Amino acid sequence: MGSSSARTGEALFERMVKVVPGGVNSNVRLEVAQRYFARGAGARLWDTDGQEYIDYVLGQGPAFLGHAHPRMLAGVTESIAAGMTFAAQTEIELEAAESLVKALVWADMVRIGMTSTESVQAALRLARAATGRRLFLRFRGQYHGWLDNVLVNSQEPWPRVASDGQLASSLDESITIEWNDLEAVHQALAEHPGQIAAIITEPMMLNAGAILPEPGFLEGLREITTAHGIILIFDETITGFRLGPRGAIGRFGVEPDLAIFGKAVAGGFPASVLAGNADLMSRFAKGTNHSGTFNANVLACAAIVHALAIMQSTPIYDTVERTGGQLMASLRGLFADFDLQLQVRGLPAAFHVAFDTADPVRSFADLQRADSERYRRLVPHAIDSGVWITGRGIWYVSGAHDDATNDATLARMTNALKKFVEHERIE
Repeated sequence: MGSSSARTGEALFERMVKVVPGGVNSNVRLEVAQRYFARGAGARLWDTDGQEYIDYVLGQGPAFLGHAHPRMLAGVTESIAAGMTFAAQTEIELEAAESLVKALVWADMVRIGMTSTESVQAALRLARAATGRRLFLRFRGQYHGWLDNVLVNSQEPWPRVASDGQLASSLDESITIEWNDLEAVHQALAEHPGQIAAIITEPMMLNAGAILPEPGFLEGLREITTAHGIILIFDETITGFRLGPRGAIGRFGVEPDLAIFGKAVAGGFPASVLAGNADLMSRFAKGTNHSGTFNANVLACAAIVHALAIMQSTPIYDTVERTGGQLMASLRGLFADFDLQLQVRGLPAAFHVAFDTADPVRSFADLQRADSERYRRLVPHAIDSGVWITGRGIWYVSGAHDDATNDATLARMTNALKKFVEHERIE
């Protein structure tokens, strides 16, 4: 299935690599540098040769509503017809902010930006301003953007910088520990008394491994931060408005001081949100700088308004829970039929597949026992069979996936597994 696509991709790549480093505009796409898509609709993609794929990458998560959702396209198009950026405020910007505060329930105020990378930085700056402290605590394997002070290589030995040109000193303000370990949190606080401004965490690890918080872990973080005057930041870039109408905060019942939202919040359009309580957020109007030419532009705000309206007025979460749950169970059965020890874990909206034992995975350290290279060898067979996934192991499910896509996925994965097993036998 992938041969003609590869030929077209190769031709386009030969042109692209002459004008764009590596042929990509984001390094996470280097592994698919020769893959080019022409369009997407619902849960499906078509490449530049017209070949169709069922999509479980969803643009790395944003397309929670599916691709080219007609209500999104109509609403956003109508809004941007009158202009995009005015260096002042718009009514749609107010509507977006009010809609966010109403949907989140716990938050008093929001700031709307373009990327979660910048919203993370705004949250950390706000925490330092509020506490007068310098350090922040974060967890191994979690991603909070590509800037120097948050980009960490989590492989052994860790933590260390993850990029050429990144100064080792850029990590001096962060302390990295394993997730789901409250004792490690207490130890870090004891080693740096009165110095930690914030604890930042994904409330469920979705950047790596689809690892759920253990009972009491998030509650423990809330108790610790409250007791020590530390700002608790949830990075809900991936989990926000995907795990439920109030994201992971609503699903797990623990409220932070600040939270970052991206990806699903704007239904696939570029936008990010920093939300928090009024005492903290009001500091942005009193000396703590947060700026950006394209912050709260009309396209981003219209997308937020319409995405929230769709998520609140349709049974999308019930659909995703049912469809994703059935897919997880069916994949487990299919892998067992082929006698392949592939673990499927996580939640229906986002789950992880890995060659691993059935033992629990509670931290990034536990992820290291998986045979990630073997999974990467499986991925091309899935893609050639019409299932779009990546080597990272994460599968995203959208509101556009349904029984038909499940049936087609299982048929295509059966074909992929046959080819994979045969290839391994020959090797």
